[in-house]
Amino acid sequence: MPFEMLVAFLGFAFASSVTPGPNNMMLVASGVNFGVRRTLWHVAGINVGFPVMLLLTGLGLGQVFQRYPMIYTAMKVVGIVYMLWLAWKVATSGSVREGEGAAGKPMTFWQAAAFQWVNPKAWAMVIGAIAAYTVPENYIGSLLIITAVYALVGTPGSMVWAMFGAALRNWLRDPAKVRWFNIAMAALLVLSLYPAVMDLLTH
Repeated sequence: MPFEMLVAFLGFAFASSVTPGPNNMMLVASGVNFGVRRTLWHVAGINVGFPVMLLLTGLGLGQVFQRYPMIYTAMKVVGIVYMLWLAWKVATSGSVREGEGAAGKPMTFWQAAAFQWVNPKAWAMVIGAIAAYTVPENYIGSLLIITAVYALVGTPGSMVWAMFGAALRNWLRDPAKVRWFNIAMAALLVLSLYPAVMDLLTH
């Protein structure tokens, strides 16, 4: 990959990782409700699961979706339904939890990793990165570089959102405030589905 393209991709990868989306909205909510420590497996699941999805798609899974578009459509429908369920769970979360033995469970490593496969923003990032930044004459090499860059820049971006949520914990001690905060996070999660829903309706 030419150096200029690598620099451009670094900007693309950081911007696409740190901007609001389903993963980051859920990290904020988890940071608020469980704190940073209990959200670390959620962060790890995102930043292992997404590069794995990117690599597998680049190595040929994308061709399967092109050949059998109904599979991709079905995954998109499942993703939308699952995210609506997650939004409901976030909206109905209780007050801020304290301690390791507190009630409620943050998303696990495997749940966060699997979630990438039904996350519309993650698919947009994968398609955009592969289409714009792989080099035909060194496709595998450039794909590996893209995967490695996302693995490196994703974790700091995720941690910023989790820490932002944790920083709000003191302000959200009031059960009424945390209830409205969770409802707002759920609403943003639902709004993030708009591009995926419109794409589904127009194809």
